[in-house]
Amino acid sequence: SDVGSQKDRVVTEEEWLERWEMGNIGFHKEQGHPLLQKYLDVLLNGRSGLRIFFPLCGKAVEMKWLADMGHSVVGVEVSEQAVKEFFSEHSLPYCEEPVSEISGAKMFQSTSGNISLYCCSIYDLSSSIVGKFDGVWDRGALVAVNPCDRQRYVSLMINLMEKNSSYLLVTVSYDPNKHKGPPFYVPESEIKSLFG
Repeated sequence: SDVGSQKDRVVTEEEWLERWEMGNIGFHKEQGHPLLQKYLDVLLNGRSGLRIFFPLCGKAVEMKWLADMGHSVVGVEVSEQAVKEFFSEHSLPYCEEPVSEISGAKMFQSTSGNISLYCCSIYDLSSSIVGKFDGVWDRGALVAVNPCDRQRYVSLMINLMEKNSSYLLVTVSYDPNKHKGPPFYVPESEIKSLFG
């Protein structure tokens, strides 16, 4: 499970913000991710009205799709531009308020109340702020966090999950010596050791 030269690679918050500003967001899927549609039953597990968490959500169209099915969606994203684009592209009215527990953070909530997006670093969140979740759709978060932060990220995710939670994770497989990431290569062995 050689991760090549990626082990020490760090992408800063500023670099992510710049990607959004420049429109360099090849990771965004306009049509939603086919794997979520394929494995939706695994995520929902026959349940309705779930609380579903989208780590590093960007402006993922799946958030509206799941909210329209009657689920409550909570996302976190460092780019305010991405959050605002999500609401405008879906013509969703929203309100914006500061998050008292996190300096400089804002929470954007659809007026219908079923979509809440936190604009801050994911590491500033905790279950005391956002609660716990029945499901997590990790489409590009684990592969986007810096390799040195994976343990911290996974510890947070585990802390945010309810007892019978489902965690749907998408990773990418490639030779990490040929691409510096992100997305980063996370071998299956590491996923198993991180999540147990």
